[in-house]
Amino acid sequence: MKPSATLWVIGSYHNIFRVGAIMQDLGFWVLNDIVWRKTNPMPNFRGRRFTNAHETMIWAARDENAKGYTFNYEALKAANEDVQARSDWLIPLCTGDERLKGGDGKKVHPTQKPEGLLARVLLSSSKPGDLVIDPFNGTGTTGAVAKRLGRRYIGFERDKTYAAAAEARIAAIEPLPEATLAPFMTARGAPRVAFSELVERGMISPGTKLVDSKKKHAALVRADGAIMLGDKVGSIHRMGALAQGAEACNGWSFWHVETKKGLRLIDELRAEIRSEMAAG
Repeated sequence: MKPSATLWVIGSYHNIFRVGAIMQDLGFWVLNDIVWRKTNPMPNFRGRRFTNAHETMIWAARDENAKGYTFNYEALKAANEDVQARSDWLIPLCTGDERLKGGDGKKVHPTQKPEGLLARVLLSSSKPGDLVIDPFNGTGTTGAVAKRLGRRYIGFERDKTYAAAAEARIAAIEPLPEATLAPFMTARGAPRVAFSELVERGMISPGTKLVDSKKKHAALVRADGAIMLGDKVGSIHRMGALAQGAEACNGWSFWHVETKKGLRLIDELRAEIRSEMAAG
């Protein structure tokens, strides 16, 4: 494994704790244990135990000091209505058309995992173009999801029946459009754009008034990219803080320009420049 690679292991209560202990003995660093809660678990027909309604997954880095591993925190949060993604995942078992069956109508593999589960794994901890390896390929769920999500893939399988089913399954997968797979751009990772660039590009002209959302405060845009609030001159952030009597302010989300269609955040203009930079 590369220093920045991570490892996912899934298992039932029969083996996952033993596997986890072995991983720790080998020096792997556990980042999370994920509980896959099954919405449609198989019932315990004998009535001698609780219904086995979950499986545990271990997500681990190569060692305690591993850095640079992928965790798409912001994208996961955005997809979860701006709430941090949790370590308990409610996903149904593989059923219906997704379940591979042989010519006799029977299941090809007894424990075929749902694609939704592997999609969440790959979307959380990899990027398009990354290499995904599954040494226990089975019927190719990981490979099918990896191909659909634009990841490279290598799978290993010793059972010829499973390998043949996986090969046919993966070959039939069409990757999603690149635009739907583009990495989520965070504010921290986005290219830096100074307010002066908006002035230099003519998106905001010197002499334009910037106002807050309620139009209580107005500042004058200078030719050098600074703004003037009364007799004070400074950055969009410093003048935004001054206007509110606050210690700090994100000027991009405070100041607006007036247009024929109403107020427009200056951050929207910055986003246009960033999009051009990404496209170029």
